[in-house]
Amino acid sequence: MSGFFEEVKRRKVYQVAVAYLIAAGGVIQLASASFPAWELPNWALRVVIVLLLIGFPIALILAWAFDITAQGIRATPDTAAPRTHRRRNVIMLVATGVIISAAAGFFLLPRVSAHKCDKSIAVLPFENLSNEKENAYFADGIQDDVLTNLSKIGDLKVISRTSVMPYRGKASNAREIGNRVRVNVQLINAESDEHMWAEDYDRDLTDVFAIQTDLAQQIVRELQAKLSPSEKAQIERRPTQNGEAYLAFVQAHNLSHAVDGLEKLKQSEQLYQRAIDLDPNFALAIARYSQLQSWFVNDVERTPERREKARSLAEQAMQLQPDLPEAHLALGFSYYYGDKNYGAALREFEIARLGLPNESEVYLAIGAIQRRQGKWAHSIANMEKAASLNPRDTWALQNLSYNYSILRNFDAANKTLDRALALDPTAMELLGIKSNLAIAEKGDFGVAEMGFEALKSTQMTNEQKLRTADARADVFLLERRYSEGLREAESLPDDQLASYPTSLWSKYYHIGFARRALQEEPGARAGFLKAKSAAEKQLKRTPDVAKLRIQLAKVLAFLGEKDSAMAEAQRASELQPESKDAFEGPVITEGVAQVCAILGDKDRAIEILDGLLNRPSYVTVQGLRVNPIWDSLRNDPRFQALIDRNDVSLASNLR
Repeated sequence: MSGFFEEVKRRKVYQVAVAYLIAAGGVIQLASASFPAWELPNWALRVVIVLLLIGFPIALILAWAFDITAQGIRATPDTAAPRTHRRRNVIMLVATGVIISAAAGFFLLPRVSAHKCDKSIAVLPFENLSNEKENAYFADGIQDDVLTNLSKIGDLKVISRTSVMPYRGKASNAREIGNRVRVNVQLINAESDEHMWAEDYDRDLTDVFAIQTDLAQQIVRELQAKLSPSEKAQIERRPTQNGEAYLAFVQAHNLSHAVDGLEKLKQSEQLYQRAIDLDPNFALAIARYSQLQSWFVNDVERTPERREKARSLAEQAMQLQPDLPEAHLALGFSYYYGDKNYGAALREFEIARLGLPNESEVYLAIGAIQRRQGKWAHSIANMEKAASLNPRDTWALQNLSYNYSILRNFDAANKTLDRALALDPTAMELLGIKSNLAIAEKGDFGVAEMGFEALKSTQMTNEQKLRTADARADVFLLERRYSEGLREAESLPDDQLASYPTSLWSKYYHIGFARRALQEEPGARAGFLKAKSAAEKQLKRTPDVAKLRIQLAKVLAFLGEKDSAMAEAQRASELQPESKDAFEGPVITEGVAQVCAILGDKDRAIEILDGLLNRPSYVTVQGLRVNPIWDSLRNDPRFQALIDRNDVSLASNLR
């Protein structure tokens, strides 16, 4: 060994090794500092390090073989040592170089990966440390606006507000009494818990927008994200100069996300109006108010007044700020919910997506349109994207499960629902979908019973209690437990159902159906007449709702009013044809089949069902087997042939 070290010293390999290590260290430091500024990817630094590590043993070999002299580079003369010793020395040199490079790589490369700057961020809720607890909405507003600014930056992945709200209390914010606001923020690497950046702000309330803009820009710099000129302009723009209008907007926006009833949505409506009254040019508030009106149209009351208000507000926001993504989103929802103009809605949603590339709601809206167009694969992809941007919210997963259910991909539907239920095990809507899926796939009512049992231990709003009782009555009837279904339906108080017109129709439809099955014809007729009255009353306010018309058609069929029943069924099909709506159109078509079955038109009913079983719809073989609505068809051999089939998943038919 002494001969090896003497030879290394003679050939000046030590000097070359030290010089190489010093130079390589400098190169790595320079690359670490400059590559992020040049917006080079993180792997580029790893490539530089790997090349330097490979070069080290090569440098040692070159230093061994050659020497720099006054006459230039010359081969280093060999000693008189035996040939075997010279070969051994070369092998030891190469081995030493490889070992040193490997050890350095083991030390350096993991640290390069650890300092990788992942351009994904979650803005945790700010904590309200003011003595006035009612000011908590202001802390939420700061968080929401920072999120909104960041979500407009295409080079970032921003986790949505809903998904980070469970972490409330793990970040800090304090608003002093009066017109001062103090904000403390920290940017933390979630993988290493390393503090990357922190800042305190203590300013006038009127400077809150400057705080939000500065926060967004600091985060962009720390995450080395690209910021286009248009994105920079968007996050620097102040939505309003009026502090009171902004505070009203923040409160309204928080309440508009409420999931526990109509009352908070109505409060939100009033606060949006106040914000606009205080600043008539507050385009963002106008756009969000329009979106709330569209939701009322879709889920609460589809009146002409609501539709017109949603549209006029969206157009007003567009006039005030044509490049505002939220204005395009609002206009899209106006087309979607108000006009069912899916093509126009999709165009607006796509424009909104360009300005809000991290907004889960945008991808969910695009996916919702695409499934109505029968573009199932595209719809699923966008809903998965929505779920990834909002991973702790169940709404995107719930919608995704609808897609899989209508395609009869029961395995995917159940897995999606399980993902959602893991986030919220007692969510009433999710338990209901899970129950319906078990009935549709297997004719299994056990899942429904377990769901109802789970809900007994949860605190529900009055609306949720009414909907649960209505669902329980429906399941009893499907199980042919008519007396129990009748008791459940009759227990629902009319005065409480008055706010939910379809629930009033449902109550008396269930009563009529149960009494008819129990062969109590006078009671059945009385129930159906009340159901008819409830449907007709609602249709006077919302005449273009296909679901209401098909409900009325079924009641008329049970009352023996054949012509009127078929006319309503036809009208429902015209309002929501499958050719224009591949998602909810089949539901109306199934309703038409039910009307035909009630009226004794077996040929037409079976023909319709045969078609529905061969394309995306909620009709399944097990559903046909258990639902008593089809009892009039059971002795027909053609119906028997339908239910002898196996359900075919349509997952392979995605477009």
